[in-house]
Amino acid sequence: MLRYLPFLLVLAVWIYAFIDVLNTPEKEVRHLPKVVWVIIVLLFGEVLLGPIAWFVTGKKRAPAGGRSGRPRGGWVAPDDNPDFLKGLEKDRDNRDEP
Repeated sequence: MLRYLPFLLVLAVWIYAFIDVLNTPEKEVRHLPKVVWVIIVLLFGEVLLGPIAWFVTGKKRAPAGGRSGRPRGGWVAPDDNPDFLKGLEKDRDNRDEP
């Protein structure tokens, strides 16, 4: 079983790169058209040259997060959202009135 492990790892990387190329929008593909990247990954997948080239140069990667202090996707938790906190204050004030 151990002798098949390198083959399975190469196959997994090859398939992952192929699916990644197919799922990447055209505007995020760099240097070559998407169709050419598909061909490169398929032709040079056995020796991992195609997938490595795709991962290194083919796709625009997002910068690593966590340095700006605020996540890119918006608020993480309700207690970080000022609108949510204002709504809680209004609810508390409405319960105290009657």
